Amino acid sequence: MNLGAQIRDLAGFLRRTERSVHQHTRERVDHVVLLDGTMSSLAEGEETNVGLIYSLLHEVARSGRLSLYYEAGTQWSDWSKTLDVIEGRGINRRIRRAYGWLASRYRPGDRIFLIGYSRGAFAVRSLAGVIDRVGLLRQDEAIERLVQQAFRHYQINNGREAREVFSESHCRRDVPIEMIGCFDTVKSLGLRAPFVWKWSEIRHSFHNHQLGHHVRHGYHALALDETREAFRPILWECEPGREGIVEQVWFRGSHSDVGGQLAGSRKARPLSNIPLTWMLEQI
Repeated sequence: MNLGAQIRDLAGFLRRTERSVHQHTRERVDHVVLLDGTMSSLAEGEETNVGLIYSLLHEVARSGRLSLYYEAGTQWSDWSKTLDVIEGRGINRRIRRAYGWLASRYRPGDRIFLIGYSRGAFAVRSLAGVIDRVGLLRQDEAIERLVQQAFRHYQINNGREAREVFSESHCRRDVPIEMIGCFDTVKSLGLRAPFVWKWSEIRHSFHNHQLGHHVRHGYHALALDETREAFRPILWECEPGREGIVEQVWFRGSHSDVGGQLAGSRKARPLSNIPLTWMLEQI
């Protein structure tokens, strides 16, 4: 099946809804969070695979049964932003923004899809970690102050008693995530050089990027021909007997080939369409 047919099938699938059985009966909504990679763009012809998925879904989101959140990665505008790009600064803010958006919209019975590329893939995996460890704020509790507190409890993993009190008072626990889809996850911070890595790793070691039991499906497209240390992928490590579906598949090409970050090169797009089509088949 060609890519166009895959896209049409996906659009039809996302239009189909079920009735949620909870206090206020309404049709189920699918919430899709898409976090793109560093220097990503939605400019025509320059979209990453995550950007293309967003553009596709945006066309079918008008029904109200699909809600979308997209955020590009760190951008370079001038030399003052150089370290932001190199170190992936702002990862925590990206996660908090996506978490707050999701909490303000989610209802029991809805489905959650998290999709990311490169550092954005690391961010959606960590977002799932917040939901696993702390829970998801109830809609009427999804205010900035409580979003900050929820993330703080995620950061301080040794304060379990206080975290449990917070979660019981403000959050929905055991919120399922229907799917996490990742294009070649890399660590959110820094090049893997000693002068950057050792310093940044300590401050960001709290991130939980493994698959929790609340994640039903995990799909990870990986770059087979990428050899640069800065783009060494972060794979999922799953316990034996874990329920659900987890697939990590290697595709020909470099990090940018798998993620579709091609700087407008049309000749490279057919190679990037292979992992894109595979991911669309999983949704």
